Amino acid sequence: MPVVLRIKGYRFWFYSADLSEPPHVHVGKAGNEAKFWIAPIGLARNKGFRPPELREIESILLTHQNTLLKSWQTAQEQRND
Repeated sequence: MPVVLRIKGYRFWFYSADLSEPPHVHVGKAGNEAKFWIAPIGLARNKGFRPPELREIESILLTHQNTLLKSWQTAQEQRND
Protein backbone atom coordinates (compact mmCIF):
# COMPACT_ATOMS: atom_id res chain seq x y z
CA MET A 1 0.00 0.00 0.00
CA PRO A 2 2.29 2.78 -1.17
CA VAL A 3 1.30 6.25 -0.03
CA VAL A 4 1.88 8.38 -3.11
CA LEU A 5 0.89 11.79 -1.75
CA ARG A 6 0.40 13.49 1.60
CA ILE A 7 -1.14 16.93 1.63
CA LYS A 8 -3.33 18.92 4.05
CA GLY A 9 -3.55 15.90 6.34
CA TYR A 10 -4.88 13.63 3.56
CA ARG A 11 -3.07 10.44 2.59
CA PHE A 12 -3.41 9.21 -1.00
CA TRP A 13 -2.54 5.60 -1.78
CA PHE A 14 -3.41 2.62 -3.89
CA TYR A 15 -3.30 -1.13 -3.37
CA SER A 16 -1.14 -3.24 -5.64
CA ALA A 17 -4.03 -5.71 -5.94
CA ASP A 18 -6.12 -2.93 -7.52
CA LEU A 19 -3.71 -2.26 -10.40
CA SER A 20 -5.89 -4.23 -12.83
CA GLU A 21 -8.69 -1.67 -12.29
CA PRO A 22 -8.78 1.75 -13.96
CA PRO A 23 -6.43 4.25 -12.26
CA HIS A 24 -7.71 5.37 -8.87
CA VAL A 25 -6.52 6.34 -5.41
CA HIS A 26 -7.79 5.80 -1.92
CA VAL A 27 -7.82 8.87 0.31
CA GLY A 28 -7.83 8.83 4.08
CA LYS A 29 -7.94 11.34 6.90
CA ALA A 30 -9.15 11.13 10.52
CA GLY A 31 -10.71 7.70 10.05
CA ASN A 32 -12.57 8.67 6.88
CA GLU A 33 -11.83 7.05 3.53
CA ALA A 34 -12.84 7.57 -0.09
CA LYS A 35 -11.93 6.12 -3.45
CA PHE A 36 -11.52 8.41 -6.44
CA TRP A 37 -10.97 7.59 -10.08
CA ILE A 38 -8.01 9.55 -11.42
CA ALA A 39 -8.82 9.90 -15.12
CA PRO A 40 -11.33 11.33 -15.32
CA ILE A 41 -11.50 12.43 -11.70
CA GLY A 42 -14.62 11.19 -10.00
CA LEU A 43 -15.78 9.84 -6.68
CA ALA A 44 -16.15 6.05 -6.63
CA ARG A 45 -17.17 5.72 -2.97
CA ASN A 46 -17.10 7.68 0.25
CA LYS A 47 -17.04 6.60 3.87
CA GLY A 48 -17.25 9.57 6.20
CA PHE A 49 -16.03 12.62 4.29
CA ARG A 50 -18.39 15.61 4.16
CA PRO A 51 -19.12 17.42 0.87
CA PRO A 52 -16.65 20.30 1.55
CA GLU A 53 -13.88 17.76 2.20
CA LEU A 54 -14.73 15.87 -0.97
CA ARG A 55 -14.50 19.10 -2.96
CA GLU A 56 -11.12 19.81 -1.39
CA ILE A 57 -9.92 16.30 -2.27
CA GLU A 58 -11.11 16.73 -5.86
CA SER A 59 -9.17 20.00 -6.05
CA ILE A 60 -6.02 18.28 -4.78
CA LEU A 61 -6.52 15.49 -7.31
CA LEU A 62 -6.84 17.99 -10.15
CA THR A 63 -3.63 19.69 -9.10
CA HIS A 64 -1.70 16.41 -8.79
CA GLN A 65 -3.47 14.32 -11.43
CA ASN A 66 -0.40 13.85 -13.67
CA THR A 67 1.83 12.86 -10.76
CA LEU A 68 -0.74 10.34 -9.52
CA LEU A 69 -1.16 8.83 -12.98
CA LYS A 70 2.62 8.47 -13.32
CA SER A 71 2.79 6.77 -9.91
CA TRP A 72 0.01 4.39 -10.98
CA GLN A 73 1.79 3.56 -14.24
CA THR A 74 5.12 3.02 -12.47
CA ALA A 75 3.48 0.63 -10.00
CA GLN A 76 1.90 -1.31 -12.88
CA GLU A 77 5.25 -1.57 -14.67
CA GLN A 78 6.98 -2.80 -11.51
CA ARG A 79 4.26 -5.37 -10.96
CA ASN A 80 4.64 -6.68 -14.52
CA ASP A 81 8.45 -7.03 -14.31
